[in-house]
Amino acid sequence: MDSINWGLIAPLLVIQFILMVTALVSCVRAERTNGPKWMWALIILFISLIGPVLYFTVGRRND
Repeated sequence: MDSINWGLIAPLLVIQFILMVTALVSCVRAERTNGPKWMWALIILFISLIGPVLYFTVGRRND
């Protein structure tokens, strides 16, 4: 644990957390999504970095 450079890791973790929360809020507020909302919530939560990006690129509907 002493060899981890937290000065580099901490900002990435914060950015990832903010992206995840933003994607979840967007998913909950969206009227319709491409697929069930529960599926997108699980993808956002369990596929850490790629999940929110997938939601914003594929999951949202821009009707």
